[in-house]
Amino acid sequence: MGSGQLVTVFGAYGHTGRFVVAELAARGFVPVLSGRNARTLEELADEHGLEARPASVDDPASLDRALAGTAAVINCAGPFASTVGPVIEAALRARIPYLDVAAELEANLDTFAHYRERAREAGAVIVPAMAFFGGLGDLLATAAMGDWTEADEAHIAYALSNWHPTAGTRLSGTVSRERRGAHRLRYSGGKWERRTDAAPLLEWTFPEPMGPRPVIGEFTMADVVTVPQHLSIPDVTTYMTAEAARDVTAPHTPAPTATDESGRSNQTFLVDVVIRSGGAERRATAGGQDIYAVTAPLVAEALERVLTGRTKTVGVVSAGEIFDAPDFLHALAPHITLDLVSV
Repeated sequence: MGSGQLVTVFGAYGHTGRFVVAELAARGFVPVLSGRNARTLEELADEHGLEARPASVDDPASLDRALAGTAAVINCAGPFASTVGPVIEAALRARIPYLDVAAELEANLDTFAHYRERAREAGAVIVPAMAFFGGLGDLLATAAMGDWTEADEAHIAYALSNWHPTAGTRLSGTVSRERRGAHRLRYSGGKWERRTDAAPLLEWTFPEPMGPRPVIGEFTMADVVTVPQHLSIPDVTTYMTAEAARDVTAPHTPAPTATDESGRSNQTFLVDVVIRSGGAERRATAGGQDIYAVTAPLVAEALERVLTGRTKTVGVVSAGEIFDAPDFLHALAPHITLDLVSV
């Protein structure tokens, strides 16, 4: 457990940031609250008896103060296109691990492209997308691969009972769309494609009792960035249930509403991963409640493993590359249900 170690949470007062702060405290860490809004930070700090260190990505010295004396930093502040670079730079200056919960494709691609060699040479640990989108799918794909050294296809299908987006999700989506313009991204044949046609409407057969559901095919999420970074799979595709895809893009869908004392919404999820190689198929499935809330144990478990040396490598790394994927997934109980099946 954390044993009182200080951990900076940048974007601590955001929807996901608050879940992360609570999870770190429950694990024995001492969160140091950081972000741009000093007043909101102070209110949150007073509520939990924690220290607030306001900082801005436009002020490197403030970021240095926010990270001073801490064991690591977790970046929960979107849009990540603006925050990832400055916070990673501050972590490198402080010589501490960096983790984030970014779901933005472009931000994650930038992290791997810009920091891979530099972080490896410095022996630094940078774990992007250590969240529901990115981290969980990557761990499931890695676990499903098992002893395979390569595969033909990876398919990651998301079934969400609803998707009420936070303000941060909406803002990050806007930034991503502005960067992509009229294009959407697909990973096929070992390379990224920029496409202008509409994503296909398909049907995905989820495990029972859910069964077949209409999905948006090529609904490209952060897993499509993380998986090919370390698994030899030339075609990686993600899918989203059509109803949830409509929810997140509709302008009047409300933000998530707490329905239990932990602040979780009533949203449920199922992530179904299928890996195919030749005529063989392997599957891994995880289910749970609230995609924002479950991000907290994902990134906190990753932090514990980084700080205790339960890692496989250094540099900019995907979850399945740096951690023992099956062991990590089993450690997430009771936050997720898990089924690993080879067919």
